[in-house]
Amino acid sequence: MKIYNKKETTTQNIFLFSEDDWEQEKSNYPNTEHFFNGKKSEVFIKTDSNEINFFIGIGKDSKGFEIQAVANKFANNYKKNLQAVPTSVHSKLGFHLIEEFVKGLFLGTYLYPFEKSHPFWQENFELHFENISEEEAKNLALKTEALCNGQFAGMEWLNKPANHKKVDQISEFLKSTAEKYGLNYKSLNREASIKEGLGAFVSVNQGSSQEASFTILEYKSEKENAKTIGLVGKCVLFDTGGISIKGSANLHYMKSDMGGASAVIGSLITASELKLPVNIIAILPITDNAVSEKAYLPSDVITAYNGKTIEVLDTDAEGRMTLADGLSYLSKNYETDVLIDLATLTGSSVRMFGYTCGAYFSNNDDLKKSLEKSADKTNQRIWNLPLWDVWKDDFTSDVADYKNISMKPFGDCIVAAKFLEQFIEGHQNWAHLDIAGVAFGNVGYAKDKAATGYGVQLLLDFIENYN
Repeated sequence: MKIYNKKETTTQNIFLFSEDDWEQEKSNYPNTEHFFNGKKSEVFIKTDSNEINFFIGIGKDSKGFEIQAVANKFANNYKKNLQAVPTSVHSKLGFHLIEEFVKGLFLGTYLYPFEKSHPFWQENFELHFENISEEEAKNLALKTEALCNGQFAGMEWLNKPANHKKVDQISEFLKSTAEKYGLNYKSLNREASIKEGLGAFVSVNQGSSQEASFTILEYKSEKENAKTIGLVGKCVLFDTGGISIKGSANLHYMKSDMGGASAVIGSLITASELKLPVNIIAILPITDNAVSEKAYLPSDVITAYNGKTIEVLDTDAEGRMTLADGLSYLSKNYETDVLIDLATLTGSSVRMFGYTCGAYFSNNDDLKKSLEKSADKTNQRIWNLPLWDVWKDDFTSDVADYKNISMKPFGDCIVAAKFLEQFIEGHQNWAHLDIAGVAFGNVGYAKDKAATGYGVQLLLDFIENYN
């Protein structure tokens, strides 16, 4: 990725105009005002024998994430028109907004499978800016490429069909990623997980023909006394529902049930490339949820890692089973300043918020504020829901400590969060993000639903600003 602060004559140019800027400068571009007004995502292409100029509108008072979205859409929609040549960007934007524009340009190059075929990734492509310093240009290139490497890796795994993301395949990827970035890597197969006491996780995996892989990845900062962030990502590679089998309608979308893990993978890779001054411990309980004669059954009573017993009423509530052991294992074996889990967990959160935002829960007011600030800044929005103790009554069991669902036709995302709270081992700085409606959906680069990349920028902004 080549970004420079030098001004050179280029044959391909991008002009960014807000509506107000265009009103002031349109007289400098005769006849163009008949086709262009500076409205958000408006694009006009003007060519002559020597150069091609792209006029891009950014609307009125656009925020950073809005400018990123404009650039993302432009890069995707005009990939066949853009050339792999040095390109000048002309605008009055400050550095922060330029940064968002560049992020959007490169994030907009994603297609599945990702092969860097877009003109922006070719050897001869360069971006030239007049109003940023050499140091800013260098850092912008490093940061943008790191973000793309992380987010695209997560999106790639989320988009893969079920037969191309088996446990051994993603485990091999994570192992090679750990080697590349110097991460500590540990994986417990089914036998090792049984010996370790990961009963809730193993119960989901026992019906599978594939091995379990309870995976721990550690990124250690070079900074002394760095804060430590614990991340747990739901990593159910395909969810049939188990014995409580799902209906066939839209079942193919259940390849997306590792959306929490994809966000964790993406943020971990980017943080490692940028050498962020924090420590990160990530746990991915990797399995699928299959139907077989060995699958766990409704009415089974399972002993989780922390010794609590769980009555299984619905095997399709498997995500909270795997997360329960992930959370308690991390809490019991590692000291973390903050603990966050992410999961495509419940249809309840989708029914509540649609595809607009994720539901989130936390036991710490300062953590709530920090997460909301990052969510609003990145437009990867979340909305807080309560963790009142009254909800605990809904999953209290007669034959175990807890039931894995309440059986009531409402509030399941809240019940699931309250259930998970029982496995954080008293951690005082925990948040649960239910991202079922936002991790996988309608996107510009695909005809059908696909990975959105949700969660990576949210986590990274939170991590970068956590102190």
